[in-house]
Amino acid sequence: MAAPVVSSISPNQGPMSGGNTVTLTGTGFSGATAVRFGGNSAISFTVFGSTRIVAVVPSGAGVVNVTVTTSEGTSAQAVTYTYVAAPSLSSLSPDRGPVSGGIVVTLTGANLSSATAVRFDGIAALSSTVVSATQISAVAPAHAAGSAAVTVTTVGGTSNSLTFSYVLEPSVTGLTPAQGPASGGTVVTLTGANLSGATAVRFDGIAAPTFTVVSATEISAVTPARTAGSAAVTVTTPGGTSNPENPSMYFYYAAVPSLISVTPTSGNTAGGTVVTITGTGLSGATAVNFDGIAAASFTVGSSTVLTAVTPAHAAGAAAVTVTTPGGTGNPLNYDYFDTPTLSAVTPTLGPTYAGNTVTLTGTSLTTTTDVRFDGAAASFTVLSPTEVTAVAPAGSAGPATVTVVTTAGVSNGLTYTRVAGPGI
Repeated sequence: MAAPVVSSISPNQGPMSGGNTVTLTGTGFSGATAVRFGGNSAISFTVFGSTRIVAVVPSGAGVVNVTVTTSEGTSAQAVTYTYVAAPSLSSLSPDRGPVSGGIVVTLTGANLSSATAVRFDGIAALSSTVVSATQISAVAPAHAAGSAAVTVTTVGGTSNSLTFSYVLEPSVTGLTPAQGPASGGTVVTLTGANLSGATAVRFDGIAAPTFTVVSATEISAVTPARTAGSAAVTVTTPGGTSNPENPSMYFYYAAVPSLISVTPTSGNTAGGTVVTITGTGLSGATAVNFDGIAAASFTVGSSTVLTAVTPAHAAGAAAVTVTTPGGTGNPLNYDYFDTPTLSAVTPTLGPTYAGNTVTLTGTSLTTTTDVRFDGAAASFTVLSPTEVTAVAPAGSAGPATVTVVTTAGVSNGLTYTRVAGPGI
């Protein structure tokens, strides 16, 4: 009979610690007395006829020859077995991700070439690619929130484990304030859940220039500049991006409002005058002020018109401003006047026919809009804040009450008496 011949071994590699089972095929195996891996005997072996032996590999290192010995001799050294060093991991990047999985994780370490599995707490990675002996790219599987032990298995064994943290998806439930100018720069407080570790805060995809994670439920962010309109606010963390289908909305107002006119331009110091303010960017007005005094009330009609009720104010000029989330606009002048008063009518007598000129003396007559004799309008001329001349209209003989109307109100009445001419 001839000496045994080993033609193949499967698998032909394994861990340096040994203990794995391999199958040798060849001829002349009957009555085998030894199976050796280099100079080390197999831990055990079983002969299955003359062509197959199943052996348990001993510990070893490097590439060794595998031989079988029978009473007819020892096989020639033609088949080799490779001892593979156990893999090891040194880092994961990133080391956290969403509970839904799907994130690509780069594993760095040593002896990773023959990787057969990457596991996260025993759950196989969705896919993995051996980049080199020191790097593997793996797609994390879904996993409950918390820590997961990541390991790599090769023919050399299973590596040490590194921790990968699974993080819940963030959510944003509130914004304060929820509006601001298109120029940006507004500090907004975002409230929600799972906000720790935020890597980005975006307003319609535009990154906030700065933000601070206050806690797991709060972030302070500065709004970026953006065109006027609504913007979806999202927070991105290792757990994903918040509310992708139902995001919180922030409203950008146009730039600082611009005022064009206020009508009327004057009124009574007691306030209560309804004025119309025109301009641009008036939508969302939060305040209308007269020299810093809030209007008694105001109503925004559109982005170009609002009405306001004047507050009380001392006589004189007042700066009218409108404030929106976009800022405070340019001021317009509004004049406050006291209610007009009359102290004298000269002369006090006149004919029943029209044309007699009378002088009205009093106070706060500058903005006179009307002079009336018992309700009948008279033509007039304002000479000064204290003097107005008027042409008395025709009327029946007898006393008539003379009043002056200004933008600040109606004066007290004085008596002018019409006297009938002599009869013929």
